[in-house]
Amino acid sequence: MSDQLKIMILSGVREQGKDMFAVQVKDEIFVLDAGLKYPDSSLFGIDVVIPDMEFFKQYGDQVAGIFLTHGHADSIGALPYILRNWDIPVFGSKLTIELAKIDVQRENKRRNNDLFNVIDADTEIDFRNASVSFFHTTHSVPDSLGVVVHTPMGEVVYTGDFKFDPSARPDYRTDMGRLAEIQEGGVLALLSDSSNAEANFPNASENEVGTYITNVFRNASGRIIVAAKASNLNRVQQVISAAAATGRRVLLTGRDVAKIVHTAMKLGYLEVPDGLLMKVKELKDVPEEKTVILETGRMGEPLHSLQKMANNRHRMIKIHSGDLVFIATTPSHAVETTVAVTSDMVYRAGGTVIELGRNMHTSGHATGRDIQTMIDLLKPKFLIPVIGDYRLLEKVKDLAEETGMPADNVFITQNGDCLAYDEKRDRLVRDAAVPGEDTMIDGSGVGDVGNIVLRDREVLSDDGIFIAVVTIDRKKKKIIAEPQVTSRGFVYIKANHKLMEDSIQVIKDAIQANFEHKKFDWSELKQDIRNNLEKFLYKQTNRHPVVLPVVMEVNQNRHRAMQKRTEDQKKGEEAGKTPSKKGTKKTGKAAKKHAQNKKAPKNGKGKPGQKPRSAKKTGKPQGQKAGKE
Repeated sequence: MSDQLKIMILSGVREQGKDMFAVQVKDEIFVLDAGLKYPDSSLFGIDVVIPDMEFFKQYGDQVAGIFLTHGHADSIGALPYILRNWDIPVFGSKLTIELAKIDVQRENKRRNNDLFNVIDADTEIDFRNASVSFFHTTHSVPDSLGVVVHTPMGEVVYTGDFKFDPSARPDYRTDMGRLAEIQEGGVLALLSDSSNAEANFPNASENEVGTYITNVFRNASGRIIVAAKASNLNRVQQVISAAAATGRRVLLTGRDVAKIVHTAMKLGYLEVPDGLLMKVKELKDVPEEKTVILETGRMGEPLHSLQKMANNRHRMIKIHSGDLVFIATTPSHAVETTVAVTSDMVYRAGGTVIELGRNMHTSGHATGRDIQTMIDLLKPKFLIPVIGDYRLLEKVKDLAEETGMPADNVFITQNGDCLAYDEKRDRLVRDAAVPGEDTMIDGSGVGDVGNIVLRDREVLSDDGIFIAVVTIDRKKKKIIAEPQVTSRGFVYIKANHKLMEDSIQVIKDAIQANFEHKKFDWSELKQDIRNNLEKFLYKQTNRHPVVLPVVMEVNQNRHRAMQKRTEDQKKGEEAGKTPSKKGTKKTGKAAKKHAQNKKAPKNGKGKPGQKPRSAKKTGKPQGQKAGKE
């Protein structure tokens, strides 16, 4: 039945990063990874992008746990925003859990440590409708794991980020024997990494990369500035080992890398000789030819920090003649232009640049041949390429067909797709969609920036803003003060006096037309000013700035005061008819005399047994007193 097993693509396909998938077995949901991605240039002002939180609003009570494959942001970055509102158990290796705690602590002042559960490749967790186990994979961070969800219909395997490297260190190495065991259980579906599927050449082994980095350090005569991602612990270890081999000391420049390095050192995943790391205050005392600066940048992005160093805007480091900048990351296609611009800046500042990716083919993701090897080892009935742009998903489909897998058994999906297993037909069929939109994070706001706000930001970035301020008296139907206009990012005001003067006349004409031909309405007046200005400005400049009219009324406070005075007068008249509650209470003869002197109601009927309260004697009627206030 189709409701017994579903595979949900929540995020992470047709894009790079933001990995999150789910397997539903009856009424239990197992979430695989919960990552983020960093925005491109079209997302103005957005800090990060995470998967659709609407999924947890709809299905949060069915989620049995979140299972993490490794400690990079594309796998754990959304956790702080999920755990802020939902208490869902999180499972991962020892290092992955510690890195996840750092992420959660940074965004949430309070964290519930009881939600974090450390597992390893030998762990198997039993739930009501399924069980979950793990297997070692090779990636650029140690303790990376793949996830297996064991269901009555077969096993669903999620590789996470992986590659094959037989020469990797033990804590980085893929467990090939475990993969054979999983295959024997019968793999129904494989969710495979696709990020590097287009690579035609095998990845260089990490031993080769380590030797290359050591040679680069040995040949450098001056200071070395290394740009690397803080979470790429394999690369960080190679930089530290190369520094130790060449007699250099290392400065960690960012808080992110310092936390990650010290956490990895505490857990035994990084080998750092005593005295190798130095503090900022020691930098001026260490000779430049003995210095290595490890720059990871904010949120793991080192390139922008390098640009600041080259332009003398970095808080600590300035690139100068004799410096070697070693870019130890392999840039994606999206940032290749940024790398080129950064290199140019470094050369202008007097330094030189060596890019690891230009001299060696290295990546933390599987090549096309690695993906085919994984398919051959697991022999899945169905294949769902994930973690990659659309062209990469199609490439994986082609690779699978080369191994003999039927094309109909490979599913190219998009975020929000849901595949249900039909036991009768022994097929995966497309089911009702699940939430799969992007959630934008801007500052402390989660999801409060949508397409409308982004469109406004885009317009502001394209043509700027034009602001018109005017004060009117709607009673007298006249403009009190000359309209004031200004702009930002539209035109240079000092060189466009006539444009500004003519726009003022457009504003006056729009207001006068409202006074003469329409019943006054604030929204219509502002809309008329906006429309007329937009047409005029486009006719003069062929640009579409955001037009913001601000209309103020000079008499609005006086009108409110008059209205309040009228209300007070009415209250005073009513108080003259009905004595104020402030009058003193009469007792005895005074009360009796007052009751006798009180006139009966005009209709001659009064309520029996009810005596009116007397007013305080002031020599003036109560109503007159109230009326003067």
